Amino acid sequence: MSLGLYISVPFCRTKCSYCNFASDVFSRAVFERYVERVAADIEHAAETAELTGGVFERSVDSIFLGGGTPTILDIAQLEGLFVTISQKFAVQSGAEITVECAPGTLSPGMIETLRRCGVNRVSLGVQSFVDIEAASVGRQHKRATVLDDMARLRAAGIENINVDLIAGLPHQTAESWEFSIAEAIATGAPHVSVYMLEVDEDSRLGRELMAGGTKYHAHFVPDDELTADFYETACERLNAAGVRQYEISNFARGGKESRHNLKYWTRQPYMGFGVDAHSMLISAANGHEAVRFASPDLLEEYVAGKPQKKTPVSAQAALEEAFFLGLRLNRGVNLEIIAKEFGHAATDGFSDTISDCVGSGLLERSGDVIRLTPRGRLLSNEVFERFILDATPCGADTPVRRL
Repeated sequence: MSLGLYISVPFCRTKCSYCNFASDVFSRAVFERYVERVAADIEHAAETAELTGGVFERSVDSIFLGGGTPTILDIAQLEGLFVTISQKFAVQSGAEITVECAPGTLSPGMIETLRRCGVNRVSLGVQSFVDIEAASVGRQHKRATVLDDMARLRAAGIENINVDLIAGLPHQTAESWEFSIAEAIATGAPHVSVYMLEVDEDSRLGRELMAGGTKYHAHFVPDDELTADFYETACERLNAAGVRQYEISNFARGGKESRHNLKYWTRQPYMGFGVDAHSMLISAANGHEAVRFASPDLLEEYVAGKPQKKTPVSAQAALEEAFFLGLRLNRGVNLEIIAKEFGHAATDGFSDTISDCVGSGLLERSGDVIRLTPRGRLLSNEVFERFILDATPCGADTPVRRL
């Protein structure tokens, strides 16, 4: 089975107040050492797979450079990563190759480099088409910047573009959210991702919200109920415009679903390189099991060569993953397919959970297929917990902030 590759580039021009990822602002002097370390890890990918007990596959059908902002690397550094990948892996013709970009970082030279390296998909971190909302969380672009970037990408032949939006940003209203959704549709972008603002201790805005403070425009953040309404509005508007929801947070025009991200949700093998990069490979010892491993989430530890953390995935854990990852997709989970892989006794063990969630209006069942209801998508974390041993019952009534 072909691999997906993920390359983490944890560098940003500025650190957005809502961001809880392992990315930050660093001196450009660090870039070269980091790229050299990532390249070395790619070169030793086969050995890493062997050491962790996973099956290594050279054939690659998707590559995703994320972060962070990969497009703030020097052109030679970005090209070097692609050269190393091509030397150590067999990238299939027609592979999906995605690079995340912050609007305003796409110089003419960078766009030409992306094209030359085979990039055929770009994900733009727009977050909002309303300038005051984008500025309130530290984004440095304006709506006009986004539209210009998209026009120049298309002129270069890169038409498969994703637009990221966040529901629940400071100063966001029902009217401004409708505007952002309408703009995303009007651009003709074949893919749109919609996230609900996540509130936790890993972001400055999240910490301020939890403390009840006013820094980072926290007192202008919509409440949970309004944010959930924004999400539902996005689902309605995008679906009506032919940008169909296929996963909790992702919408696409026909045939433009993210092939790379589908690997995560359908438990296909992938390898990650760089800070806080995760991998999952089929177990060499038991093909029904898997092995996961992850790089350090601190730049200093990663560059210093701290070992990866390995997590074996037992058959039971794999079964649980098949449920809670598969339920992210609108097509849901086919119980008969699950039973063929794990056995009918394994799926029967979740019959009470499924019945409970159907009764609570969080899941719907059609024959052998179960899927989240619209309400279930808003409460997805609570549903997923029910498919992990010793979890709590369905029926919690607090919408998650980010899906």
